[in-house]
Amino acid sequence: MPHQRYFYQPHLGHKLKHNPFNAIIAPRPIGWISTKSLSGDLNLAPYSFFNAFNYHPPIIGFSSIGYKDTVKNIQESGVFCWNLVSESLVDAMNQTSATLPSTQSEFDFAGIESCASHLVSPRSVQDSLIRYECTLRETLSINHTSMNGLPAGDASINAMGGTVIMLDVTSIYVRDDLYDNGIINQHLVNSVGKMGSDFFSLTSEMLELQRP
Repeated sequence: MPHQRYFYQPHLGHKLKHNPFNAIIAPRPIGWISTKSLSGDLNLAPYSFFNAFNYHPPIIGFSSIGYKDTVKNIQESGVFCWNLVSESLVDAMNQTSATLPSTQSEFDFAGIESCASHLVSPRSVQDSLIRYECTLRETLSINHTSMNGLPAGDASINAMGGTVIMLDVTSIYVRDDLYDNGIINQHLVNSVGKMGSDFFSLTSEMLELQRP
């Protein structure tokens, strides 16, 4: 007997316990982003809508649901750091998702050791195996479209819009023992990806395919 498929239109609501949209596109790299406010407050926050956007020039980007401290700091300072989340850092990363006052540092809250970055003012995660230092390229505001006649109370409909931020990668730090014949050994990196709900994935198991 063939499997049935659940069909829905996002603008009409999914009528499920959880919106499956972001669980379907998985795993997603984690944008563990450190910034610094103009008053000197350090911020560190994970974003699951994050990825590399371009190769030459190297561009990465992320989307923030709502206007958060990270977005404000980047727009004011024009710089940020991306810190790769490996398995050893996953618990610390999870702690930095807590909602804190803008003047309270997630580095301190989660007990994460920071270090000075090479070319930008925000501090980096000391134990992160790979870090990118970036400058702001552009931002795009996403306004939530009003839809009349839709069912009330659906979180996917009533959710806020967001901000997409694209950044130029100006410098890259990779711990030197991760290289194997000039190629980064992903088994050693064992980076963490975001799945749906409260689930995450590891890259300790990989499939190698040769391009045709």
